[in-house]
Amino acid sequence: MSEGAGLDGAEAGKMERWATFDCYGTLIDWNGGIGRELERLFGAEQAGTLLHSYHELEPEIQREDPSRSYRDVMALTLARLVAAASEQDALALSLPGWEPFPEVPAALEEARSRGWRLAILSNADRDFLDASLARIGVPFDESIVASEIGSYKPALKHWDEFFARTGADRAGHVHVGASLFHDIAPASALGLRTVWINRLGETAEPQPDVELKSLDGLAGALDSVPA
Repeated sequence: MSEGAGLDGAEAGKMERWATFDCYGTLIDWNGGIGRELERLFGAEQAGTLLHSYHELEPEIQREDPSRSYRDVMALTLARLVAAASEQDALALSLPGWEPFPEVPAALEEARSRGWRLAILSNADRDFLDASLARIGVPFDESIVASEIGSYKPALKHWDEFFARTGADRAGHVHVGASLFHDIAPASALGLRTVWINRLGETAEPQPDVELKSLDGLAGALDSVPA
């Protein structure tokens, strides 16, 4: 983990500290949820290859028409993977049951106990996010979803909307995500501080301020990020 002085007590006391999060892949097991459905639809031998293809196709479909709901994005991605028409809503039906990673609730609660306000910036629909937050069981102070703003990360509108709604001071804001493409790169381009949840053992470019293997140690990482 990167080392940093963090915000001193006097400075931290003067401003609200906000941690914004991606949801799927960072808090909720996105690969596990999609992978199980791909295995059910196409068989275990093809599931790994198709998951890789899914990762490539989904952002393309989001770029084609950012006004599409995430429900439609998932269905169209499955269609392009040649899922039967009767199964193209499989991911939408299964998503509300996808589980958070085991350490997530306790890590978020500890961050809240240290004075961090929590927000979600998600490439999803409101009903999906509400179901996932109910599974996590930790309150968030704000949430922004793609289907309500007509934009998908890595485009910057989620962050624009977050700052417009909250008036958050950027000096007290850290973005947390598992995806370099969707989260760490655009947040870094905005000059924001970042915590990368590197669950897959990838190599970082751009470099985050802090790198963790999971949300274990999140509160300490947030406190350590240099202002």
